[in-house]
Amino acid sequence: MKINCLFLLTILLAPLSKGEVTSFSNCRQFFVNGVAPTILVDLQNNNRYQQICQCLLDQNDRPVYYYATLYDTANKIPVYSAYEFQHQDVDRTDRWYVEPQLDGGVRTCMGGLSHIPSIDRGRNQAVGKDYDGSGFDKGHLYPVHHTSTQASMLATSTLTNAAPQDPGFNRGQWRRHEEGLALLLGGRCSQAHVVTGVVPGNTQIGNGVRVARFYWSAYCCLETGVSLTSEGYFGPDNNGRVETLTLRDLETRLTGYYGMPFSVFGGKCR
Repeated sequence: MKINCLFLLTILLAPLSKGEVTSFSNCRQFFVNGVAPTILVDLQNNNRYQQICQCLLDQNDRPVYYYATLYDTANKIPVYSAYEFQHQDVDRTDRWYVEPQLDGGVRTCMGGLSHIPSIDRGRNQAVGKDYDGSGFDKGHLYPVHHTSTQASMLATSTLTNAAPQDPGFNRGQWRRHEEGLALLLGGRCSQAHVVTGVVPGNTQIGNGVRVARFYWSAYCCLETGVSLTSEGYFGPDNNGRVETLTLRDLETRLTGYYGMPFSVFGGKCR
């Protein structure tokens, strides 16, 4: 009996998956100076927050990395996605992926539900049917509008990079924020890192997928030959708009919502 209990305990404490999930080691290039935003911790559930190096397989089945996501398997939405800003006009294709490794699949990178055992699909992440008839959009964290290639555009269309978002806000003020940020960073920065995240609300859709109460975003911009600059954004406010904040004020607000000291760029950008 002791051996069986020990075996069961080992299974319960083991990581959800291996490979590209549970570690940012292969995608630190998407963080300022390789330092990730704060990684949340749940002392009651060591497997709750999963670090994902978001990738697609190339023609030789080798992973190509496009951004990094911290994913909350309890709320089945991301905490944040971090990426290096790139921008040019790319036609959008709605082809939604999932992260097989979160639900027991062995595929190295994002893929379809067929890469997950049928009994486990949606156990630790959102799937497409969770959104069906919900009235909420699949709100990208790393948006299509900030990509520069067909492959990077496709890589944003995974449900581990999306949270249920009010359609009016998603297609209105938040979309205008994404477009305005692209103009700002594209015309000003020689290099820019962006982190976009969500604060979960109390509403759920589908099989326990938490609706985002707030969206937030921040950039760290290296101006040509000058210095690092930053700014933060948070919304919707009571009027459905996106607020502009200093990075410090944004981090103070996120510290309150997440219940632990929160740093977006690890103190590397102010």
